[in-house]
Amino acid sequence: MTDEVGKVWADVRRTAARSAIDREAFERDILTAHRPVILRGQVEAWPMVTAGRQGPEALSAYLRAHASDRPAEIWAGGPDLDGRFRYTQDFRGLNFERRLATIPQICELLLRCMAEAAPLSLYAGAVHLPDIMPAVLPQLPMPLLDAAQDRLTSLWIGNRSRTAAHYDRPHNLACVVSGQRQFLMFPTGEIGNLYIGPLDFTIAGQAISLVDCEAPDFERHPKFRKALEAAELAVLEPGDALYIPPLWWHYVASPGPMGAQVNFWWSDEDASRLGPTDTLLHAMLTLRGLPKAERAGWREIFDYYIFDSHAHDMSHIPASGLGVLGALSEAERAKLRDYLADQLRRKT
Repeated sequence: MTDEVGKVWADVRRTAARSAIDREAFERDILTAHRPVILRGQVEAWPMVTAGRQGPEALSAYLRAHASDRPAEIWAGGPDLDGRFRYTQDFRGLNFERRLATIPQICELLLRCMAEAAPLSLYAGAVHLPDIMPAVLPQLPMPLLDAAQDRLTSLWIGNRSRTAAHYDRPHNLACVVSGQRQFLMFPTGEIGNLYIGPLDFTIAGQAISLVDCEAPDFERHPKFRKALEAAELAVLEPGDALYIPPLWWHYVASPGPMGAQVNFWWSDEDASRLGPTDTLLHAMLTLRGLPKAERAGWREIFDYYIFDSHAHDMSHIPASGLGVLGALSEAERAKLRDYLADQLRRKT
């Protein structure tokens, strides 16, 4: 396996790796540890992986054979991007364009770029396979997940690309089907050393690190050295899978002229409900401007009700009087959402 990385990552610890495992071992050993793990050869039997190993032309033929005529979003930028899609310098725009193209059109563009000395930067991410390529789903078995588990299955394909460090709320299984993939990952607590960008203007939904993880400017981002001390690096080849726990920051590099992977995302809770990011944005309105002592007090209150295990012991209150402290029905959730929406409308 090729394990060539930049000198900035030379001393970063390598992510633990295991051979392909079954669902029982995955749930017992991997999910409970809440750490990234490489699963070598976990999806090597996929026909898509077989095509990917044969080269870009074979992969393109396979994808075209299973594609529908529905378009997907593709990011396109000039050769100067070098695959790094990001903000403009004034943070008022992005350095690339969003376009729509079918999978055959995307494959044609990527193959054409391979013949160019200074190709465009092209990247189609989070292509929802049930919509765009439903015919391929039976050929992507994932026995590590319960068949009844709600999941989001997506394809990522492009030429050389460098995805800024970000976190995802769901669990993530990233399965490489073509080209090498390099994941530089950081525990959630490294947020203070990653120089995170805006929350309300993002590139793809999540806030991202503004550091170029392959060529960091340590004068501008000196705390990133501390982040690298806590980081770990996973280098994957076609057929390998990587488990990334929720909220782990990860920077993804695809160094080849045509790389592809399939991702499975799933959540322990109903992802359609309001999420913690909504709570964070609400807190920007209600907590951030308070005096320091009062913020400290609210931290204690939040610890008690939300983060501390003692919050689950409400035996001193009769079950009939728990209200929002108890398990909420969907009707009670709707009532609480209506209350909060009304408060937000009134307190402008």
